[in-house]
Amino acid sequence: MTLVVVLVVAAAVAWYLQDRQRPGAGSSSAAEARRLRSPLVRLAELLGVETARGRRADQWAAGAAGERATAARLAPLARSGWTVLHDRALPTGRANLDHLLISPSGVVIVLDSKRWSARYPLSVTGGRLMHGSQDVTARLNGLRHEAATVARALDCPVIPLVSMDGPAMPRELLLDGIRIVPADQVVPVLRSLGRRHRATGPHPGARAAQIFAPYRKK
Repeated sequence: MTLVVVLVVAAAVAWYLQDRQRPGAGSSSAAEARRLRSPLVRLAELLGVETARGRRADQWAAGAAGERATAARLAPLARSGWTVLHDRALPTGRANLDHLLISPSGVVIVLDSKRWSARYPLSVTGGRLMHGSQDVTARLNGLRHEAATVARALDCPVIPLVSMDGPAMPRELLLDGIRIVPADQVVPVLRSLGRRHRATGPHPGARAAQIFAPYRKK
C-alpha cells in the first residue's frame, strides 16, 4: 500500500469519525468546520497543501473554540439562577444563537462569541467597526437580526452583546446599540446588565428554552 493510499484512508476515517454533531456550545460551528474539512481537504493538509476550504474550516473551528470558552465563563451565571442556553436555533431560517441568557429578574441578552486575530486592534472609527484597517461593521448584522428575532418571539426587550476574544481593544466598544466587550470582562458586564434592567410580566426563561431548540445542522 503506497503512502498516498494510506493518507487517503486516514483522511477518510478521520472525516467519518468526526462528522457527527455534538450538542452544546460551539456545536454548529464545529460541525461546519468538519463539513468543510472533507477527506480531500484532510489529505491536502496531510501533504502540507493549504486550501481555501481548509482556511474556512480553521475559521469555523476557531469560532467553535471561542463559543466553548465563553460557555465555560458563563457557567457561574447558571449556578446563580440565570437561564443560560447555548447554540440555539431561531424559529425560522438557518441562523443560530451562540448564547441566549436571561437573568433572574428577566433581562434577555443575546450574546455573540467572536474570536478574531490578535494581530490587529479593534476600534470604532467614524461610526464603523475596524479590525486594524479592515471595516468589519457588517459582521454585526447577524447579531442585530438574532436580537430582533428573539425580541419578537419573547415579546420583550433584548440586549445584544459581543464577547470579543483576541484583538486588543478598549474596555468596551459601543456601536449602534451593540456593546462589544473583551471576553474576560463579559461576566461582570452581564451581571451589571442583569441588575440594571428589569423586565415586566412572567419570567421568559422557560418559554425561551421551548422556542429556541438546540441547533441541528440541516
